[in-house]
Amino acid sequence: MQSAPSLPRQGGILRPALVVFAALSLVTGLAYPFLTRGVAAVVFPHEAAGSLITQGDKIVGSELIGQTFTSPQYFWSRPSATAPMPYNGAASGGSNLGPRNPALAEAIQARIAALKAADPDNPTPVPVDLITASGSGLDPHISPAAAAYQAARVARVRHLTRAQIDALIQAHTEKPWLGVLGDPAVNVLTLNLALDQLSPAR
Repeated sequence: MQSAPSLPRQGGILRPALVVFAALSLVTGLAYPFLTRGVAAVVFPHEAAGSLITQGDKIVGSELIGQTFTSPQYFWSRPSATAPMPYNGAASGGSNLGPRNPALAEAIQARIAALKAADPDNPTPVPVDLITASGSGLDPHISPAAAAYQAARVARVRHLTRAQIDALIQAHTEKPWLGVLGDPAVNVLTLNLALDQLSPAR
């Protein structure tokens, strides 16, 4: 009578499992991240460092994370719903308020009121991206329409012509990738920095 096959000893299973676990941990947890980080630093050094924007030797922000601007002499960014402060990279996310939520309606009305107070003679409808937060809460861009909505106010406060402001917006409008992917967008921080170069803040 043939005897049943014997089961491998526990030690015989555990040792190769631990070896595989340690090897995969080294490869995927250390070697691969260091390799990709090193390649990125060589091929895309600006992006790998956080796409930081500097003035002289001072870091003023990142191309990837928005900032709050409330002075009428600057272009305003898209609202941010992150907590405890706007554009908090450690708490990226939207407000998660539904379209029928009264809190969302109140926030939108308050944002519209602030824009109208800064430019009461502007008859143009307020672009939606100036009154609603993005899903990430970190969006550094606004639409060209949102920049154009603010152009007259900025020109008036800075004592510049509308043509000068329109040219600045045009120069800082990013085109869709490969001409088809995405929508045109304006990076608010880089636009405002260029604005200060053209006409220093008062």
